[in-house]
Amino acid sequence: MTSTVGAPGTPQRYLHSLWLLSARDLKVRYSTSALGYLWSVLDPLVMSAIYWFVFTMVFQRDVGEEPYIVFLISALLPWVWFNSSVGDFTRAFKKDARLVRSTAIPRSIWVNRIVLSKGVEFLFSLPVLAIFVVFNLLTETRPDHVVHIGWGVLWLPVAVLMQVVLLVGIGLLIAPLCALYTDLERTTALVLRALFYATPIIYNVSNLPGAFQTIGAFNPLAGILTLYRMAFFPEQWDPFPVIVSAVMSVAILGIGIWVFRALERPVLKEL
Repeated sequence: MTSTVGAPGTPQRYLHSLWLLSARDLKVRYSTSALGYLWSVLDPLVMSAIYWFVFTMVFQRDVGEEPYIVFLISALLPWVWFNSSVGDFTRAFKKDARLVRSTAIPRSIWVNRIVLSKGVEFLFSLPVLAIFVVFNLLTETRPDHVVHIGWGVLWLPVAVLMQVVLLVGIGLLIAPLCALYTDLERTTALVLRALFYATPIIYNVSNLPGAFQTIGAFNPLAGILTLYRMAFFPEQWDPFPVIVSAVMSVAILGIGIWVFRALERPVLKEL
């Protein structure tokens, strides 16, 4: 998703520049690493293995759905996209300060190229989820532990679109603020750590007690992760967090555009 906030330019030029910058980020990430593509899958894979072990082997798990590893990965992959994007938003302008000052294209491109490049990495990591789904279908003998792929898979593009809208809005909000107030970079990192546990990744919103179910539904990621999981866990369907996520994502995008427009000139002076 692109925004036309900033200096004038044709949509074709904007999209071309967006792709070039995103491709550059991916090339740098993969060409300078011995493991290359594997880094896109190692983080969520290791995290999934740890939580799977803790909640299935150490503690008596009373959260999530079966198969739990698919339940975990289907949320961890989009979380990694979200977490890595927001982390990069805090350095979006300072990392390429000279280019930000000198280019005539809208400065929102420095936010949107992060969303795009991290989104491509998210797509690259989906084969990990596919492998566990296929393995479950081929080896699982207990009917209640078998993945059920149905009409819910149609919600995946909607989940991706909602996450893009949310990320662009957050990026337009965070990037200029962090350029002006450096302490916000560390604050954002702390918020992300807490947000991981406040987001229904290792559990369902329905696993939360009492009023916390309603409070948890107002996490904009809750409805998005519900849509991701609908492909394999159709019983997860709950329209309330999905509607809340859609409304909040659009609202955050609107706030982000407003803040970005207000702070663009102060940011350029700071750089």
